[in-house]
Amino acid sequence: MTSVITSTDLEAKDILHKTSIFLSERLTETGERVSLPEPSRVIVGIATSGRPTVLAELVRQLANQSVQPHRFIISYAKPDDISAIPQTLRDSLKIEFVTGHMGLTTQRNVILDHMSDEDILLFFDDDFFPHPTYIAKIIECFWNNPDVLGATGSLLADGAKGPGLEIEDANRLNETAHIMAISPVEDVFNTYGCNMAFRCDAIKRLGARFDENLPLYSWYEDMDFSRSLLPYGRIVQVNGARGVHLGNKTGKGSGIRLGYSQIINCIYLARKGTYPWSHALKSAGRHFLINAVKSLKPEPYVDRRGRLRGNLIGIGDLLRNRITPERAATITISKVAS
Repeated sequence: MTSVITSTDLEAKDILHKTSIFLSERLTETGERVSLPEPSRVIVGIATSGRPTVLAELVRQLANQSVQPHRFIISYAKPDDISAIPQTLRDSLKIEFVTGHMGLTTQRNVILDHMSDEDILLFFDDDFFPHPTYIAKIIECFWNNPDVLGATGSLLADGAKGPGLEIEDANRLNETAHIMAISPVEDVFNTYGCNMAFRCDAIKRLGARFDENLPLYSWYEDMDFSRSLLPYGRIVQVNGARGVHLGNKTGKGSGIRLGYSQIINCIYLARKGTYPWSHALKSAGRHFLINAVKSLKPEPYVDRRGRLRGNLIGIGDLLRNRITPERAATITISKVAS
């Protein structure tokens, strides 16, 4: 079979070539194997919704990072989202508050729109509590690995896989954590949305954006964004950048809508090309089976039956070839039969 090189292919190769030249230039400026100037300019960006108390505690703890960010941006949907943050912290950290429509991808794109000449953009979920050395370890990774475009830390615990964790649990785990002097990195399939960092220059050069067709709390938006960078560099886990994901259950919205996204988003991203079909079909099938089995005796902290109903609506849309993830924002219980 004869391969055809399209204009899109040529543009992608040109971007990769320019990115490689940029990284080489950064290396030759100092003669050392580093990829960022020291001190590096880091933006911490947090998209938040419906967790004012947890967010306020996270902000307080970020003030104790061993390396402070150059900028601190919080993207919120409603004034109540940021109401618990004391004015003293707002002033001492010089927090920039930005707002727009509700939705994780939209709120993160607002943060992207506020990038300037920084080096690293670090996204935290509002319920991720990093170890005090987290930012320092992320910077170390980008210094020492010029081909890394995206990175995610390692979790001491993830409350998203259970009933959730309390702030006290996160504090205890962070206080007793062993942090390696040199942080090894390993290549991963994608970054995990609760904590992920990206090279700002790569975002700008590639025009990377979060897909706003994935609405509300979204599903796999982190994978879509990070894997869009993967052809041009590495995506890694930094084993020394540690923290705790509370997996807080507030602010997550309808189980039906999430269940719909579990099916439709996989297929949508496979069509888009950022998620391999083999993974997409396996993921959609796995979540459907889990929700079907566990809906017989659901956990008190998960709306399994709502998720199963959402799965079934998604499967119905697949059979009609209606691959529209944005529909999750309009589905209600009364529309289950539609």
